[in-house]
Amino acid sequence: VQLLLEHKVDVNAQGGQYVNALYAAVVDGNKDIVQLLLEHKADANAQGGMYGNALQAAAARGNKDIVQLLLEHKTDPNAQGGHFGNALQAAAAKGNKDIVQLLLEHKADANAQGGMYGNVLQAAA
Repeated sequence: VQLLLEHKVDVNAQGGQYVNALYAAVVDGNKDIVQLLLEHKADANAQGGMYGNALQAAAARGNKDIVQLLLEHKTDPNAQGGHFGNALQAAAAKGNKDIVQLLLEHKADANAQGGMYGNVLQAAA
């Protein structure tokens, strides 16, 4: 990835199953690559794919370190879309209490609607 970035590839190029490189790195759980891509101005709020966005993917996969990293890079904790509707619902549905807490601390909307569960309480139940 570093070599490609040094050769000026478009860090935000989209397409395929994983939307973009950041989303793919999040799904793979590769924190170092996520960090590298964010440092090269990857769009942390890009929409698409099964999870809707990188934050929702990290929350659904239970990767608290990547959730924290994305939030530090101004990822929108209330972005809607994807299977779960938003990152808070994804974390709640998967029983990731620490990630739920982290998202709430970053002002995730506990009353947001959407996704297959409809709301976070249903996702948690």
